Amino acid sequence: MRFDTYTITLLILRPDAPELDDVAADELQSRHLAHLADMHDRGLLLAAGPLDLFGPPDHQFRGLSIWNASVEEVERIVSEHPDPSVVAGRFSVRVIPWMVPAGALSFAHTFFPRSVSDARSD
Repeated sequence: MRFDTYTITLLILRPDAPELDDVAADELQSRHLAHLADMHDRGLLLAAGPLDLFGPPDHQFRGLSIWNASVEEVERIVSEHPDPSVVAGRFSVRVIPWMVPAGALSFAHTFFPRSVSDARSD
């Protein structure tokens, strides 16, 4: 059987994450979204989104991204071009390989929001 290999990144809430007021949180979220959109526009990021957005506040896994790159490439990317939310100390990132049966998934280039206002618009 053939497998397609992707790389997953998980954003994990740091136990020492700084508390942010609503304005600062929205500003950081907009920079985070712009970063993801840039990675998608470069053809590296296939899909990304929050995990359990309305779950308990102590839920540590906050975001998941699927990359069209090897683990080594993604590790280099997150090191050289880190997500602003990681730089700000809100999250750490975990990089893991993921294999699925060949052809089980397909992805299209789509619109990734670049700001909180983009994400909230219909």
